[in-house]
Amino acid sequence: MKWNLPNTLTILRLAAAPLLPVMFLYFTRPYADWFALVLFLVAAATDYIDGYIARAWKQESAFGAAMDPIADKAMVLIALLVINGFSGLTPWILLPSAIIIYREVFVSGLREVLGDKARALKVTNMAKWKTMLQMVAIATLFSTGVFEHYLGMQTFGMDEAMVRDILGGVEEDFLGLKWKLQGMIWTQYAGIALLWIASLLTLITGWDYFQKSMPFLRESDEGGENAG
Repeated sequence: MKWNLPNTLTILRLAAAPLLPVMFLYFTRPYADWFALVLFLVAAATDYIDGYIARAWKQESAFGAAMDPIADKAMVLIALLVINGFSGLTPWILLPSAIIIYREVFVSGLREVLGDKARALKVTNMAKWKTMLQMVAIATLFSTGVFEHYLGMQTFGMDEAMVRDILGGVEEDFLGLKWKLQGMIWTQYAGIALLWIASLLTLITGWDYFQKSMPFLRESDEGGENAG
């Protein structure tokens, strides 16, 4: 492996993935949400940057080609586990998460079976859109946690009637509770909608990958029969 900038960014992204749940172990919320959101956004940005630099500076390598999708999958899958953990396994988040995890395991298994032949199956534009949508959805859902906990912190100690009057416009909203509530609601709806769209693209790209791999799988079967 060559220690160039694209490969270094890929390694840093691989190292960042397991740090997401660590944020929730060592920090209280909403600070854990903030740290996880920033960490995820920085890691997602390096996914674009390392590929761009590798192509622009002609530093593409076998290591980068192999590790870059692994780093992407690690970030996405671990982030989904974290989000499902703090969202209380909400079915609207759990089901698309399960679809995404299932597809990634399925495709990774196919790649292992295909071996070197998997290099012939190029990444499609739809697969790139799928990854981008997954990352945007996850970042949006992390931001929901930020709004939720700032709202909770600033309404702590208030009785229900006071909160209702502030949100209803009867009392002055000095703490900005309305926009925090709206932020929590809209980021949750947007994040869930994007996650469902991403899961649909995940199924489509998974099926496409399976169809494209079938000729190689048939060759393997024929080779085994001839050897027998």
